[in-house]
Amino acid sequence: MALIRASTMGSGLTGTSDKAEGVTSFGLDRLSDKLFISFSALIFEKTGIFLKSEKKELLNSRLGKRLRACRINSFAEYYDYVTGAGKASELVHLIDSVSTNYTSFFREQAHFDFLVDQVMPELIGQRSAGKEEMVFWSSACSSGEEPYTLAMVLDDYFENNPGHRFSIIATDISTKVLGIANQGVYPTERVEKVPPKLLKKYFQKGTGAGEGFVKIKRSLQQHISFRHFNLMGDFPWNNAMDVIFCRNVMIYFNKETQAVLVEKFYRCLKPGGYLFIGHSESISGIKNQFIQVASTAYRK
Repeated sequence: MALIRASTMGSGLTGTSDKAEGVTSFGLDRLSDKLFISFSALIFEKTGIFLKSEKKELLNSRLGKRLRACRINSFAEYYDYVTGAGKASELVHLIDSVSTNYTSFFREQAHFDFLVDQVMPELIGQRSAGKEEMVFWSSACSSGEEPYTLAMVLDDYFENNPGHRFSIIATDISTKVLGIANQGVYPTERVEKVPPKLLKKYFQKGTGAGEGFVKIKRSLQQHISFRHFNLMGDFPWNNAMDVIFCRNVMIYFNKETQAVLVEKFYRCLKPGGYLFIGHSESISGIKNQFIQVASTAYRK
């Protein structure tokens, strides 16, 4: 099996310094306070990510890479380019450059346990076998570990509870991580948390040039549709979703953006549908219509 080497990333600007990025500043140019505010406003407008002032040095480092790639000599010139002549294509690269995705298989295991123990029996009880496909949404899927984990859990569950079908829509704002997710190829150390039974069942071990890597089997991939999507845009899935995962994303948004996003999630869930957020997150501080059923699980 020939495999393409892949790396892992995740949504939201994180990190502490240029040294953490392993790069130096671009020439003698530095990102000024005024331009930091301008870039921050642009990033917030396009992605909803709110950059605090302490992220200035990290943004200086990240954007420096784009200056080199574009052969541009200053941050001011790059700002003019990304908002003018390069707007159609460079915005994608800008968003990719400020998105650092951390993710892993079976991250926050309690969510998947709750899904199997409580959510799935409830959803199955609401519909006739075989007549309606269950739809799940991994709304910030990063490099694919979350939707593939979800697919493994659901496929294994339905083997023991036959008669129902499911599909997963997996979206992210970063085209870079979506490319990794579509490949479904990971270093073997990335699958250490996958139970041995599921690892054998759903992964193909690399050989030759692919040694040290594993690939998701096609039988599992066919359940997932990866799409480029910006959570700040309109949601086309009103009353269509059974379960939504939006974990460790809202921590990058301000309260106003969180409130808008939670309301949009509510509208696109079916009655009785579920929303899962990250263990470090809460929506209790914003107005919403959800019923909290666990620490970070909510039902419409």
